[in-house]
Amino acid sequence: MRSISLVVAGHLDQRTGGYIYDRRMVEGLRSGGWHVDVVELPDDFPHPAPATLAHASRAFERMPTGAIAVIDSLAFGAMPDLIERESPRLQIVALMHLPLVTGARLEGRPMDGVMEAERRALHCAARIIVTGKAALPLLAQYAPPFDRVIVVEPGTDRAPLARGSRHAPDRMAPIELLCVANVNAIKGHEMLLDALAAIPDKGWRLTCVGSLTRDPGTVERVRTAITRLGLDERVLLAGELRHDALESSFDRADVFVFAARQETYGMAVAEALARGIPVVSTGTGAIAELVDHEAGLVVPVDDRAALASALARVIRDDDLRRRLAEGARRVRSRLRTWEEAAERMGAVLDPLTHG
Repeated sequence: MRSISLVVAGHLDQRTGGYIYDRRMVEGLRSGGWHVDVVELPDDFPHPAPATLAHASRAFERMPTGAIAVIDSLAFGAMPDLIERESPRLQIVALMHLPLVTGARLEGRPMDGVMEAERRALHCAARIIVTGKAALPLLAQYAPPFDRVIVVEPGTDRAPLARGSRHAPDRMAPIELLCVANVNAIKGHEMLLDALAAIPDKGWRLTCVGSLTRDPGTVERVRTAITRLGLDERVLLAGELRHDALESSFDRADVFVFAARQETYGMAVAEALARGIPVVSTGTGAIAELVDHEAGLVVPVDDRAALASALARVIRDDDLRRRLAEGARRVRSRLRTWEEAAERMGAVLDPLTHG
């Protein structure tokens, strides 16, 4: 039986894009006949304690010579000594959602030694799997062996079409805006709020779905911005929602809004498109490609004026919103499924099983 070990930082059941990707790949590979052993390391990356590194060392030592170890990027670049030690014996695969140094830069965290550590680890990898084309230029700073770099993009579940808010013809009911993203420094919630506050038209309501515990500093700034901008009655920070509640949020949405500063792909945008919801988003990751000029409006990253203009157009113009929704319904049929994504992952890993 074809077999791999997937090494992750923390529990695999966490509700972030990277962990969802990892979890769905595990499910898909197992359905395709692979044996997947999930190794959950302590959740103190990207600055692991000595006890965590000792835990990781023991996990690697238990793997037989020649085994395939797929290591999620949050852990991968933070333990270069172990990667260098084990790479002659194991087939090391880096699963790169976002380089550690890129995340540190965007979040304003110290970067001392991060880039060199990640570079050392990457040069030991038999394969470097990136989850979106947008990661390729981010990897260029490490000059990895690019013949080992392969893109395996996420999939998207088939979903029913969203019914929307069913707002009245007199436009008295607000347009329902939805953002699904953990509240952290990279996802752009403050930019989104500033852009919405700049719109004279107040006929909208925003629900933000996503963790409020992973980045307390950003959450506090977002809460302060909501009050400062006078948006307390129109913005709801809903926190993480489980399946039924999340589906209800998608079903009520008229427009999906997203102001992220850096994405590798844009899984939440794809999920909105799968439900026929038009999108207003920054053009990071694969979002422009996903939207494909017909399912939404895409603006430059960190351009508040452009974002405010796009939001105003979609909120005010019923015909535009209707056309974009029709475009989203066309786009949804072209989205790759998770089954197809897992088949792609299996095809990338399969040659290593013969090595």
